[in-house]
Amino acid sequence: MTDDLTWLSMRRLAHLIATGEVSSEEAVRAHFERIDAVNPALNAVITEDRERALAEAREADAARLEMGADGELPALHGVPMTHKDTHETAGMRTAFGSPLFTDNIPQKDSLIIARLRAAGIITTGKTNVPELAAGSHTFNQVFGTTVNPYDRSKSASGSSGGVGAVIAAGIQAAGDGSDMGGSLRTPGSFNNVVGFRPSNGFIPHALPGDPWAWLAQSGFMAREIGDVALLMNVASGPHRLAPQSQPPTDFDLPEFALDADYQPNLAGVQIGFAPDLGGRLNVEAEVAAVVGASQDVFAELGAELTEECINLSAAAEVFRVQRAYDFAALYGQLLKAQPEKFKDFVAWNIQMGLDLGVEEIIAKDKARGRLLRAVDRFFADHDVLVTTTSQVLPFDASIEYPTQINGVEQTDYLDWMRAATLISPTGCPSISVPAGFSESGLPVGIQIVGKPGADVKVLQVAHAFEAATGHAQHHPTF
Repeated sequence: MTDDLTWLSMRRLAHLIATGEVSSEEAVRAHFERIDAVNPALNAVITEDRERALAEAREADAARLEMGADGELPALHGVPMTHKDTHETAGMRTAFGSPLFTDNIPQKDSLIIARLRAAGIITTGKTNVPELAAGSHTFNQVFGTTVNPYDRSKSASGSSGGVGAVIAAGIQAAGDGSDMGGSLRTPGSFNNVVGFRPSNGFIPHALPGDPWAWLAQSGFMAREIGDVALLMNVASGPHRLAPQSQPPTDFDLPEFALDADYQPNLAGVQIGFAPDLGGRLNVEAEVAAVVGASQDVFAELGAELTEECINLSAAAEVFRVQRAYDFAALYGQLLKAQPEKFKDFVAWNIQMGLDLGVEEIIAKDKARGRLLRAVDRFFADHDVLVTTTSQVLPFDASIEYPTQINGVEQTDYLDWMRAATLISPTGCPSISVPAGFSESGLPVGIQIVGKPGADVKVLQVAHAFEAATGHAQHHPTF
């Protein structure tokens, strides 16, 4: 029964709890039993509070009984979930993968956690991240390295690598994460799960913090796109202290698992298919082969494909300068006060921001304007762009990052992530969807990108691809 519960979709588990077929306490105990079974091999869950979670589960069960059959429960009533260790959780340590924050116990939940808990989620623990969520490989000097459920010698990616690993390993069906330069999408690709980066404002930036932030976005990962849609429904929406908030949006998708007549159909959908982003990516051969095969799937679903791509000539400058600026704003004073507490490449990125001059910032803003115009031109006659999520397969977990791709040296720890980092500054919603496996059984994802604000369209196209392929149903073995 434990395995059955932990491999259910979040939608299905929530339904069983709401109808009383499964108690929340049973679901939470199954969740912890699965952590005990697989986490020693993965090192994905790094903080737990079992006593609190079980007490909340019993309260959830009592509330359901008291409310009765006609009562309306929150959408995720009694469902257990661990959270990314960069999202603050009231009363539970949030360490950001850094020795600077090992004793940090927040007094309030971050916005995304508050909305999940309002929807009924029971917080059970935290998942591992790179130091300060910097980089797409989950390791730090506080908690160590998180490894890939499909091959425990490989990286689970990052910075939402812990989230990706727990979903892939059957600890939970879905989880919250965040994405500046691929931190939801690349772990999605590496762990054979879905990773969705929304448009700015759907899960808004609000005070306290920078309500004008735009490069990094909170979002979700899951084994099924339907669970991502459910989570977007409960966590998105405007906030009075978030000036860039998007209006309420319906993310509901067809439930093809329950509808025998459902047939995915992309007739009339215009797709720009550009696996190497118009020659801007150096992609490993096995990755290119899997991504290339997805072209036939889209064609069979009725989509119309071209080889066109967004002109991303300005994207690298915008991403690198804005990322450096954001890192300096967040951590510049801490670096000056305690430089010994930072990894070298994190310190490098913060210092890059501290060293920015006004001319570089002005040039970045102008480049962002050119990029916006290029995005507008592309989506004037395309619905989505389909490309590679990660240029490489999951790599050796003992190294910091891939220093070469196809024999070509990478300039720094950001260079190998260009498939994601060139999309982030466009402001476009983007999702990584399982697309298949390498000859050695390592997962590969494709990235589907839509115009800013067209998040539902991106989910609809990804949902059709998921229904047609079913790659996420291939689970790792332990």
